[in-house]
Amino acid sequence: MPNHKQRRDKLRRLVREAEAEAILVTSYDNVTYLTGFTGDSSYLLLTCDGQIVLSDRRYTTQLETECPNIDLEIRGPEMTMLDSVAKVVRKAKLGSLAIEASNVTLEFSQKLAEKLPKVNLVTTSGLVEQLREIKDKDELAEIREAITIAERAFAVVKAGLRPEQTEKQVADELERQVRLFGGECTAFWPIVGVGPNGALPHYRPGGVKIGESFMVLVDWGAKAKLYLSDLTRIIVTGKAPAKLERVYNVVLKAQKKAIGAIRPGAIMEDVDAAARKVITDAGFGKQFGHSLGHGFGLQIHEQPRLAVNQKRTLEPGMVVTVEPGIYLPGTFGVRIEDDILVTKDGHEVLSHVPKEYADCVIA
Repeated sequence: MPNHKQRRDKLRRLVREAEAEAILVTSYDNVTYLTGFTGDSSYLLLTCDGQIVLSDRRYTTQLETECPNIDLEIRGPEMTMLDSVAKVVRKAKLGSLAIEASNVTLEFSQKLAEKLPKVNLVTTSGLVEQLREIKDKDELAEIREAITIAERAFAVVKAGLRPEQTEKQVADELERQVRLFGGECTAFWPIVGVGPNGALPHYRPGGVKIGESFMVLVDWGAKAKLYLSDLTRIIVTGKAPAKLERVYNVVLKAQKKAIGAIRPGAIMEDVDAAARKVITDAGFGKQFGHSLGHGFGLQIHEQPRLAVNQKRTLEPGMVVTVEPGIYLPGTFGVRIEDDILVTKDGHEVLSHVPKEYADCVIA
């Protein structure tokens, strides 16, 4: 079981460093991370010696089940969340309170300041997210499960791919297979792009049929309980031009180069640069227009980032995607994405979908 108390204690240290007496956690994912509560519409007030979840009557029983050792402040329909927050902060006699600046509106913070004129509101950013960057053994186990589910779903969909299927039908089938293999749902709406649509990195699948081109790009993942996975492969479905294999092998070489650079202490932008140099040297630098990868966990895009100007170093326990791509508008796009764990002495590739060019060909 996750050690939520240990996570809260780590956050307390960060709050003290921010010179605040307590923090109001308003991000639902952060509340889940710190308490185990899987619902929404609930905040966490974390003080130096206590913790209170603020919620409403819909979640009383669920909170008592999922968070048996945490105090609750359950409001009725006559009270707003803002009033509930003001009530518990006054009761705690706090002189200062940290708020998650990136997770509350300007209106909320202004109204909270009006209700708590004697409390110094300290704006903070990324304190909980900083803790979430390093996955513990429970998180890693669930991420591995999410990857396995995604891989099994993809294998079934790939084996049953038919020319008359539309992009959306393939995306729907991925969702169905993820659920059949025990997942909650796909990690995000799958990207299924036939031919030229594969050159659109965040394409929404539509009515184009698989048989209308020689390839399809599939970007998908699974949600296992709370944690996610994220992978991308192409499938060659027809007689492809020689340029596809050439571009594919450039992307694959770039990905392998970047994965090989992942280890504790490696600078994030250097890992990005390792892949970018391979693609640039092959003459496709302008066709690789996004960062190399990102962290994931409770959310599909989390810190850290493998990108230009990211000067931080990788640490053991971080999990990142490595997903270089080359996109040729009007023709096709190639992206290869795997999930990588930073280990104490290097890295581990967590995903195992075959990715040599020959593995992609089903025509």
